[in-house]
Amino acid sequence: MNAAMMLKKDKGTQFKMHPKKFALWLFMVSIVMMFAALTSAYVVKQSDGVWLDFELPVVFDLTSIIIIASSVVMQLAYYFAKKDEIVKMRLMLFLTALTGVGFLIGQYLGWQALVAEGVYFVGNPAGSFLYVLTGLHGFHLVSALIFIAVVAVAAFKYKVHSKSLDQLEMCATYWHFLGGLWLYLYLFLTLNH
Repeated sequence: MNAAMMLKKDKGTQFKMHPKKFALWLFMVSIVMMFAALTSAYVVKQSDGVWLDFELPVVFDLTSIIIIASSVVMQLAYYFAKKDEIVKMRLMLFLTALTGVGFLIGQYLGWQALVAEGVYFVGNPAGSFLYVLTGLHGFHLVSALIFIAVVAVAAFKYKVHSKSLDQLEMCATYWHFLGGLWLYLYLFLTLNH
């Protein structure tokens, strides 16, 4: 088969993923790469031997439970949207945002506990890495909360329903991704503090 025939044959094949979903997946891959680089640097720097040993604040345990609960609630929002139960979907989006804000408050309280324990952003790489990892995750969570607000506005305009799920699906994908990322960071920091 020559190249012209192969091109003609493949011409009918279309990329089936929504371009915005594809962009979201590329964005999430870049986040994974950034956190993989940071956690790798953490391990390398820890092997230098000048490392402050400390326990993670207990509030990080609570924020981990909150982030799992928020993923469950977000999935319920998607479920209700598929069933055209718009009022329930809106409520679940609100609860997802509320648990997201609760997570961020918990992270801030965790930072306060770290400062009380003598773990600062500067002074030792252990503290620096901890604040950078949790802070970057928190920043991405804020972006997800903005995404939830955009989807909620669309839901109140009846633009999110069983026949128009792309926006909510992308929001849920990003939210679940950030929940999984936090669980990875939590386990990583717990095992490598």
